[in-house]
Amino acid sequence: MSLSLRQSMAVGKYIFKQKLKRRKRYPLVLMLEPLFRCNLECKGCGKIQFPNDILDRHVSPEQAWAAVEECGVPVVSIAGGEPLIHPQMPEMVRGLVERKKFVYLCTNAVLLEKKLDLYTPSPYLTLSVHIDGTEERHDEVVCRKGVYKKATQAILAAKERGFRVTANSTIFSDEEPGGVIEMFAALKELGVDGITISPGYAYDKAPDQQHFLGREQTRNLFKQILADRHQYPFNHSPQYLDFLEGKKEYQCTPWGNPTYNVFGWQKPCYLMADGYAETFDELMEETDWERYGTGRDPRCDNCMAHCGYEASAALDASSNPVEGLRAFASHFSLRRKKKARPAQKPEEVPAVTV
Repeated sequence: MSLSLRQSMAVGKYIFKQKLKRRKRYPLVLMLEPLFRCNLECKGCGKIQFPNDILDRHVSPEQAWAAVEECGVPVVSIAGGEPLIHPQMPEMVRGLVERKKFVYLCTNAVLLEKKLDLYTPSPYLTLSVHIDGTEERHDEVVCRKGVYKKATQAILAAKERGFRVTANSTIFSDEEPGGVIEMFAALKELGVDGITISPGYAYDKAPDQQHFLGREQTRNLFKQILADRHQYPFNHSPQYLDFLEGKKEYQCTPWGNPTYNVFGWQKPCYLMADGYAETFDELMEETDWERYGTGRDPRCDNCMAHCGYEASAALDASSNPVEGLRAFASHFSLRRKKKARPAQKPEEVPAVTV
């Protein structure tokens, strides 16, 4: 697990406080979607098929800060759309960092290198770059040539300036296990601080409906690509990776990663929209959470995405001393490996065109 020690301790303290208060449901990560517009049209995306009047709408910094304060989460993942298009994104991020929230600014990196000067490195800020395969595969998924090179160049530039950078990868059914493992190796060579992986969710509006993974397909594929997982800096708990391989069974925790976007608080989760609430309390109190999850709603049957199940894994680790020790040991094992590895200057990193 490649979470920083500061973030791990803050999240652990937060969970402990919720348990002391005997709260049955509480959020861990806010999925903040400040806009849906994007500068790419990826074939597996179900977020950009809105009419222009919706695509032109933005969540303001003030609305974003209020949503964070309202739900009280320690971690904020800023997604979209492409967040770097948002004209007030630097201001929004600064405000969240000032509030000591751990911010993951997700981006396809097309604009990242150009906009790096607008942001300041901080232990509370992580640039999360979408990389969905090796060069040919990534450009195929995002439906534009040259994006992989831009993204990897932006990663190197961001690392050189002192930013914490992770890679965020979505896995589809037509992936070759060897190609995914090559991607892991390439990202490690680039010096990313962590790798987030998730099987793609079958958005009903996505242009490509043929390559979403079923549950058994996910387990079979992830058993192969995670066979040597300890070699790579995954930004996940070991419990969630066990879940992807079929070694653990979890029910979804949809309230663990609530979503706030231009429509308000989305019910029930980041991946499904069954209406919107005006307030966080309304979301938590009036959503019928028992309707959702594997075996409860057909839309959930093949979902194994981290936005639903990483919270389940985190709660397992916080409730089970053995699992908690595993997560703790995994964290420090990775930190020792990072210290032992000599730092590479950007010009020493081999060209990644695998």
